[in-house]
Amino acid sequence: MRMKALIATVAAAAVLAPFAAAAQTPPAGGQEIIVDQGVIRAFRIAVADFSGANGSELSGVIRSDLRRSGYFEPMDPASFVETGLTLANAPNFPQWTSIGAQAVLYGSVTPRPDGRNDFGFRLYDPQRQCQLTSYQFTATPEQWRRVGHKIADMVYARMTGETGLFDSRVVFVSESGTQLNRLSRLAISDQDGYNPEYLTDGNEVIMSPRFSVHDPNEITYVALGRDYSRIYLFNLQTRRRESLGEFDGQVLAPRFSNDGSKLAFSIIRGGNTDVYVMDLASRQLRRLTSDPGIDTSPSFSPDNSRIVFTSDRSGSARLYVMNADGSGQRPISRGGGLYTAPNWSPRGDLIAFTKQGGGRFSTGVMAPDGSGERILSSSYFEEGPSWAPNGRYIMFSRQSPGGDTRLWTVDLSGRVVNQAGYGGRGTDPAWSPLLDGQPASSGGGADACSN
Repeated sequence: MRMKALIATVAAAAVLAPFAAAAQTPPAGGQEIIVDQGVIRAFRIAVADFSGANGSELSGVIRSDLRRSGYFEPMDPASFVETGLTLANAPNFPQWTSIGAQAVLYGSVTPRPDGRNDFGFRLYDPQRQCQLTSYQFTATPEQWRRVGHKIADMVYARMTGETGLFDSRVVFVSESGTQLNRLSRLAISDQDGYNPEYLTDGNEVIMSPRFSVHDPNEITYVALGRDYSRIYLFNLQTRRRESLGEFDGQVLAPRFSNDGSKLAFSIIRGGNTDVYVMDLASRQLRRLTSDPGIDTSPSFSPDNSRIVFTSDRSGSARLYVMNADGSGQRPISRGGGLYTAPNWSPRGDLIAFTKQGGGRFSTGVMAPDGSGERILSSSYFEEGPSWAPNGRYIMFSRQSPGGDTRLWTVDLSGRVVNQAGYGGRGTDPAWSPLLDGQPASSGGGADACSN
């Protein structure tokens, strides 16, 4: 569909020049997308309630996911003229164009003899009167919410040309209690905040949880006890927790290499903080930095050839990049202020960071060589950017003056800023990669619309 190419172009324009006024003139019969000072007109999609068990709730999940992306405006079902849509028939196209729908999504939930359900859907372009895509998942009845996320991912991908992000999870530090008696627990939830689960009991202070890109069931984090600091590996599937051993000094900010074979982190030792890398198979430890001061928060490039980190060796916190063996250390951040918490995009094209300056904290991005720095969000306090699996959105924690710390998201244009779905207090989020191909089996239908 023309929307696919147009929105990819518009997204790129918003990233490269978010404050430049521009306009896209669509070809005849295409969908109109206007860029005016970084503002994109959301795509009007009609998501009808699916028939069958949990069908209405499943449709609600899809609407919510698409709305939060900032690219879609799910229409009010009360405005729909045609009802009772079935997978056996195409929609009545004029009835949808008459209410301004630019896409129509509907489906059904059908029980199978083995106790599972078939979740089928169709996506149509009512203006060109053709099917964009169709698909069927087979899953247990309890997996209906996850199926909704997977359908939203397919719609997002088909309409924007970008990989989806909704079938994913977030691990973070959940906080409760008072300032003087604060309880921190390792927590995990779906990316929209649903199905929260607490993985530790609050007897330790939890810091820096991170997913393995190589295995979304594997996470690492730091636990601080009364007389120790430890890095743990935790498997979400088996619930096995493993310590990486005792270190001479306090450990900070662990992060996996993208192939899952190594872990980079910092150790505070003798008044100095340096970056180390551990081979997880052999447990061999290698020191990568040795300058006086604080070197911390290492993050691997997607190909594992380079590491970005924070260092105050020049007198203030700046971002540095080095080769994975520690050679070639060089600063990349060029502006004023303090730069911390770098995180390399899964696409490899950008590095996210937290910046402090002018009495405010900001979430920004820059190219790996330090060029093209852009601030996406600023507030009283925010920190800890983590990339969505498609590299188009960033989650971070934000606190208002006198308020609680919550999880927020921003897209790469800085236009779409939302509080994340988790309702409690949370810090230090880490977004998982897309989950695996489960639930069970699936089958797709032909795309009858030309791009």
